[in-house]
Amino acid sequence: MNILFVSSEIHPLIKTGGLADVSRSLPLALHQAGVNIRVLVPGYPAVMARLTEPCQPQLLAPELIHTPAQLLQTTLPGTSLPLLVLDCPALFDRPGPSPYQNPQGQDWWDNALRFGALSRIAQHLCSAHSPLEWRPDLLHCNDWQSALAPALLALHGQPTFPTLLTVHNLAFQGNFDALWLSRLGLPVGAFHPEALEFHGQLSFLKAGLRFAQRLTTVSPRYAQEIQTAQFGCGLEGLLHQRQSDLLGILNGIDPEWHPATDPLIAHAYDLSKLASKALNKEALQRHLGLRAEPQSLLVGMVTRLTHQKGIDLVLECLESMMQHPVQVAILGSGDSPTENRLREFSIRHPGRISVTLAFSEPLSHQIIAGSDLLLMPSRFEPCGLTQLYAMAYGTVPLVHRTGGLADTVRDELDADQQAGTGFCFDQPNADALWGTFLRALQCYSHPERWRTLQTNGMRRDSSWEHAAQEYLSLYQSLC
Repeated sequence: MNILFVSSEIHPLIKTGGLADVSRSLPLALHQAGVNIRVLVPGYPAVMARLTEPCQPQLLAPELIHTPAQLLQTTLPGTSLPLLVLDCPALFDRPGPSPYQNPQGQDWWDNALRFGALSRIAQHLCSAHSPLEWRPDLLHCNDWQSALAPALLALHGQPTFPTLLTVHNLAFQGNFDALWLSRLGLPVGAFHPEALEFHGQLSFLKAGLRFAQRLTTVSPRYAQEIQTAQFGCGLEGLLHQRQSDLLGILNGIDPEWHPATDPLIAHAYDLSKLASKALNKEALQRHLGLRAEPQSLLVGMVTRLTHQKGIDLVLECLESMMQHPVQVAILGSGDSPTENRLREFSIRHPGRISVTLAFSEPLSHQIIAGSDLLLMPSRFEPCGLTQLYAMAYGTVPLVHRTGGLADTVRDELDADQQAGTGFCFDQPNADALWGTFLRALQCYSHPERWRTLQTNGMRRDSSWEHAAQEYLSLYQSLC
């Protein structure tokens, strides 16, 4: 079975969030299971700079995306996973760390054209006119950046070609001015509420939700939540109509996230050497300028500093946390007012609050390994990977009971204590977060109870094998 997997990000070449991790780990797991899969990604500068294997360039017809482009055939560095890179400097050779925004933090004005081109090439590779000898049997798209491809196939004579769209976050929809229709080769007749139109705009995500033959999300609970007005972002009606085609498959985590083999942490450990986790706490405190207080509860948070992630709830609780033997280590970036408030807290409480306003893969590993408690109070969370990383490292998660967080973290009070892995709160407000935090703090003072939660989390199977088999079964049902 030949699968074309399309994504706008892939770790370690380009990453802004969990999509990049999934776009590496799932295809790699499928590849290792014998699936003939290729991953198509845009040729951003960060991607082009990391391509070390010899590439087989294939020129693309100029009329495809109306600008010179070629397709590079290579492999993902460090793996044997086949990689297709859309090398189009006019669209993707842009400055800045984000593939979607300019250095000033504004969306690129032509994102519709950039990711419309990605979808157009995906469609072309599924056609009889593909320049490659390898031909896919199924197209698997991810999020809005490639969601136009199923619509292009359906609207340009291939409505039965097997297509699957995975929604990693419904809040990001790729909505653009309707004037882009003709530039993207879309028929004006398809611009209506039953096809491409969404509140007067062209919606890439709605196009995929409408035309892809099957839909998946990254956790079972999120698949149910997005059919409601609270979480559906205006698309709940369409999703409810397509509920029989919608499936939630829980993400796994990459094997590189394991404390026994992680080269980015100070001291390796596993369940048999869990005492060595304390050495990582000590190393993290030293690295971040926190006081050497082994008895204090070290709370870690690795996240985007956004409303979705509940950073405002944390800000309401930080001062109260400082009335207890608690330290806090935060890694992430967000809007200026949020970042400024966090800076103020770190200045007011030196040695007790550390704030790193950036993204750092090594530091994210170190915070997860060195913290006692992971804070993840997201208002909604399609799956979440950080809580899975935390449990694998014996770091106990405290989460809002939503989406994938509800599917993966078992509160010690809700389950038989032998099965609990963390702490959950039900209402996304500061009072609920604070009450649950106090419960976690009290549990931390009882080492045997805490060790049970750590052990349960570390024993949880969060590998990609199960999810890969579910996707493989889904592929087989479509082909």
